[in-house]
Amino acid sequence: MFTKLTEQLKANPKTIVFTEGTDPRIQDAAAKLTAEGILNVILLGNPDAVKLTAADAKYDISKCEIIDPARYADKDAMVEKMVELRKGKMTEEQVRDALSKGNYFGTMLVKMGKADCLLGGATYSTADTIRPALQLVKTKKGAHLVSSCFILDRDFGEEGLKRIAMGDCAVNIDYTDTVDKATGEVKIAASAKLAEVAVETAKTAKLFGIDPKVAVLSFSTKGSGKGGTVALSHDATIKAQEMDPELAVDGELQFDAAVAPEVAQVKCKGSKVAGQANTFIFPCIEAGNIGYKIAQRLGGYAAYGPILQGLNAPINDLSRGCNADEVYKMSLITACQS
Repeated sequence: MFTKLTEQLKANPKTIVFTEGTDPRIQDAAAKLTAEGILNVILLGNPDAVKLTAADAKYDISKCEIIDPARYADKDAMVEKMVELRKGKMTEEQVRDALSKGNYFGTMLVKMGKADCLLGGATYSTADTIRPALQLVKTKKGAHLVSSCFILDRDFGEEGLKRIAMGDCAVNIDYTDTVDKATGEVKIAASAKLAEVAVETAKTAKLFGIDPKVAVLSFSTKGSGKGGTVALSHDATIKAQEMDPELAVDGELQFDAAVAPEVAQVKCKGSKVAGQANTFIFPCIEAGNIGYKIAQRLGGYAAYGPILQGLNAPINDLSRGCNADEVYKMSLITACQS
């Protein structure tokens, strides 16, 4: 998987900004990325501190650009732009304070075209990655939410299941209607939000060579169960079909009906997805997070993500428990989204 991504990036180099430039895991990955000529790298932090950490660990970051948010030459222009973007929600003083932090400063580098993409979160929460992205880069046209997916990869087992996608496993706790407080009118249905996750996850899957066959999962197959999130998964399937008529998507499906042809023949004969699904959409974060971790730990999959979806630019979040190899691979994934 990563050989193809590497070739793609070498042919069309991108610039990635790392928000935590003094972190040894980041520096290890940055040294490798620049030595191999795959990406241009910006490390954020005090240059002396960044260089000292790298020297102690013997990481060659000489090809990386180091930017200190506190001494950035175009800081005034960045402040002015961010005040404009926040539209009265932050004062200039608040903006300057926010830009002293790597997550906000790095996001503004992307917004202003100084970098193509951003990777952060090795030392802070997913929310601290997503918040600046939503406020500054914002969601792309037509998107109502940011979601995430994981790409899971292994080199054994059934051919059609060696590489799969799962979403949303990290961002959206659940799906509820967005209601106009004044009128009570439903502005965005919960099912439309889940459908959007399905369509966006399918797009991400395609980036990694998956021909998406999307199963919207439930504890019910085609009305065999009632209650819970059954109606949500059922209605989201219909909405996803409306959003992308060319997409192979079906639901609501139990997991066995989604992946086992013999079960699909009994429960939903004639489905173009059931029995051969490779892209799985969960009705809530509990199911999604548990599901991908079961696949990772018991199914022998390597899990890459969370890969954020729905933003105007590629911005991704690292696990605080990540290692340098995971940073390296998530860098490739992030850059290939741009």
